[in-house]
Amino acid sequence: MVIDQPATAVELAAGLNLTVDVVEQLLAELQREYNGYTVNAPDSDVANSALMNIAGNTSRPRGFELRNIAGGWRIYSRADFADVVGGFVLEGQTARLTQAALETLAVIAYRQPVSRARVSAIRGVNVDSVVRTLMQRGLIEDSGTDPESGAILYRTTSYFLERMGIGSVAELPQLSPHLPGLEGIEEFYDAGRM
Repeated sequence: MVIDQPATAVELAAGLNLTVDVVEQLLAELQREYNGYTVNAPDSDVANSALMNIAGNTSRPRGFELRNIAGGWRIYSRADFADVVGGFVLEGQTARLTQAALETLAVIAYRQPVSRARVSAIRGVNVDSVVRTLMQRGLIEDSGTDPESGAILYRTTSYFLERMGIGSVAELPQLSPHLPGLEGIEEFYDAGRM
């Protein structure tokens, strides 16, 4: 809860002096417990059973959940409480991305690694300032250079995956095969290089 990025099972194992297998087993058990899938079996003692219920050891889901995302584990508030938590945390502030930033981020997410020129060609507008904004927010990063053109290539970050609540870009929704013009998109890119 105190780190600013998901912790891998290897990191947790090193910090706890346990094996990775044991940590992964414990994480899976915690995840199930937080989701309300386990019940601590009470002893035959009725008083002990009542004490467990008072302490909150029931099979109901908790207000938080443990997720395995972006190559690590992190505790999140449960989606059922998103409105309450969001209102408390944001207190009227909005840090939303503009439509241009969302569109640029989508192009980078689906076409990564991709150059700024390709993103501009797909969107039909200059994306220089939007790319800078996305980099400042930690959603995209430099992924090297294109061997042919020398252009800087961009890709999404693990922070992007974390904010999206997914483990990898493979979990992004598939683009519709019925979008017009997709069959000639590579030809369009090749024409832009000339």
